[in-house]
Amino acid sequence: MTENEGKMEGWLYLIRFNRFGLQYSRKRYFILEDNCLKSFKSIPTSETEEPVRSAIIDSCVRVIDNGRESHHRRLFFIFTLCNTSNHNDQLKLGATSSEEAARWIRSLQDAAVDPVKDLSSYSKRKYQPFSLSVSKRMAKRSIDWTSASSMHVDAMTSDVISPSPWKIFGCQNGLRLFKEAKDRDSHGRHWDDHPAIMAVGVIDGASEAVFRTVMDLGPSRAEWDFCFYKGCVVEHLDGHTDIIHIQMYNHWLPWAMKRRDLLLRRYWRREDDGTYVILCHSVVHQKCPPQNGYVRACLKSNLFYVLNGAGGGFVITPMKQGKESVVKHMLSIDWRSFKSYLRKASARSLTIRVLGRVSALREYFSAKAGNIDHEFLSGELTIVTEVADNENEAIKTEIGIKKIHSKTDDEASGHLSADSSLTGLDDTADEFFDVPEPSDYDMLENGWSDTCPESCYVDTYQQKLSSAANFVKKLHDLAVQRKGYVDLQGISREESVSCCYGATLPKDTTFNMPCSWGPSDPSSFLIRGDNYLEDHKKIKAKGTLMQMVAADWLRSDKREDDLAGRYGGIVQKYAAMGGPEFFFIINIQVPGATTYNLALYYMMKTPLEETPLLERFVNGDDAFRNSRFKLIPYISKGSWIVKQSVGRKACLVGQALEMNYFRGKNYLELGIDVGSSTVARGVVSLVLGYLNNLVIEMAFLIQGNTQEELPEFLLGTCRLNHLDVSKSVSTDSM
Repeated sequence: MTENEGKMEGWLYLIRFNRFGLQYSRKRYFILEDNCLKSFKSIPTSETEEPVRSAIIDSCVRVIDNGRESHHRRLFFIFTLCNTSNHNDQLKLGATSSEEAARWIRSLQDAAVDPVKDLSSYSKRKYQPFSLSVSKRMAKRSIDWTSASSMHVDAMTSDVISPSPWKIFGCQNGLRLFKEAKDRDSHGRHWDDHPAIMAVGVIDGASEAVFRTVMDLGPSRAEWDFCFYKGCVVEHLDGHTDIIHIQMYNHWLPWAMKRRDLLLRRYWRREDDGTYVILCHSVVHQKCPPQNGYVRACLKSNLFYVLNGAGGGFVITPMKQGKESVVKHMLSIDWRSFKSYLRKASARSLTIRVLGRVSALREYFSAKAGNIDHEFLSGELTIVTEVADNENEAIKTEIGIKKIHSKTDDEASGHLSADSSLTGLDDTADEFFDVPEPSDYDMLENGWSDTCPESCYVDTYQQKLSSAANFVKKLHDLAVQRKGYVDLQGISREESVSCCYGATLPKDTTFNMPCSWGPSDPSSFLIRGDNYLEDHKKIKAKGTLMQMVAADWLRSDKREDDLAGRYGGIVQKYAAMGGPEFFFIINIQVPGATTYNLALYYMMKTPLEETPLLERFVNGDDAFRNSRFKLIPYISKGSWIVKQSVGRKACLVGQALEMNYFRGKNYLELGIDVGSSTVARGVVSLVLGYLNNLVIEMAFLIQGNTQEELPEFLLGTCRLNHLDVSKSVSTDSM
């Protein structure tokens, strides 16, 4: 893969479905240049060679990171191009490495926000490209000439000023050892019963290579993980989340101590700077009950059935131009031993011994000298299969029926969109006539000829998400039950009284009341300063442009949009009075069997014209809004695993999640669909499990890209104190 200025090219795999609903892949050479994505069956010999397929990448195209997926025992990192104006118009692509997928995602996102330079040159060619209705869609697009600077990745690791959650207490085998920084308890003890401990070391290897080594559950793991006996994936939830079962040896345990095993929910993501985050915590799953001869290590908790035990993970950060990596390994675990047998100090030393795997991993990379091959699966996506029960059989049957019925729909939509959609790149006409790449099948025959049914399966996902919306919802409900989690709608709720929009979440500036909101300190957040374009330095925010005046915490059986436009709400009451007040509403939507809406209401009395950047954002189009709206998250109080999951770095929300905008007479509402990203879903599902024990702080702003737009300013801040899903208000009572 090569990446030059204004041009990106390399081999990718088209992930497609044939007419029988079975998933397969085709290798194609892609070139992205001047907002045009072209597909070839081989490397083009000249610049005038016509592509097999092509599509225009503009502001209506959103790129989704789907994570990891296996196909014919080969691991791909998947990303999908979606047409926001037509949800049936999608293109699914796969790369063989996460770094390669990240570069393609970044380049495609750049192309989506950059102005189209010259479309006329393409229209003159003999082969007309398959574009996304260029003539109509480009009329809606406003060109942001400053977008190039908006994609700059800040070198700072945090946009929040806060104390470190870790405190060093020792050094062992070249590793620094830290414990979670907490105040002493009422008895003056320095250590909790099951403390969170972190080991930090430097490994001579690229962050991606370390990431794939840590994720691997195959036989090669035994070369560095001295605790590991064997492991498997119990259930693959999505490209970023799965349930894994790990069995440990007992030779490193104290004498006569039984073997331990772990059942973990594992989540991963890649940051823009190349850092990989892997987080795990214990769960209960129907497919993997406690095993004979093993004691399941975990920590008791009253947080639903999502156990806090065996919480742990890795943070792998590249350094020295990617040649080395700083590896942080965190672990908080209850070994489930009788106190008379294994004292707390002994349990703590046992945890520290497990963290010594970082030293073993460092020596493993030194011995291999970078010669580590992860092209094919070696256990990390092996699925445990069991005899299907009635519920699972119903799922399989419904999948098969849906595929048969969707065949006609897919073919019909193909005729309508073949010349004007991303699916034009998905050259399905030759699905049975392409010659497979010999290297793929040669490797399979040489290395995987004896695969057993338990370790190999056929992917049977749906091609058209919108045509199976109800079916997907049923699958989601069943999947949640099979995962062993207690669904949020199953939690007992307090009877809520009828109230208006903008008054369902109480305000408490003292932060002593649970399930309340208040303003957060603006000086805790860092924003771009006057000279950011030259020195890339950020400064403390001094205040906010708007005042937070209300909040809603709602639940419903569907997504709730345009809350500000509903009769009787706070926004409409001010509109009826005809005052100068303008409202900016941020509606965070968490989908599921029960959909939760967190709506934050901000108000200003000064005219929009006095703030040109805000006026442009309010009256601009969705493409400009998606490229500028920014969120800074911060967990000021809560579990370290949640803090690590959420992070403290600003992000452009519109580049990662689907956003819907609703403009009214005196307001602009932003609807943020958290379910539109597998990465975001993984974070939110973890946060919901610990919600009662969290204090969440957020800041919102519009990114400044030019000197005239600097320094940046915060639109508003928010502090959410120990939210409780049982205290959410049903929209039926509104």
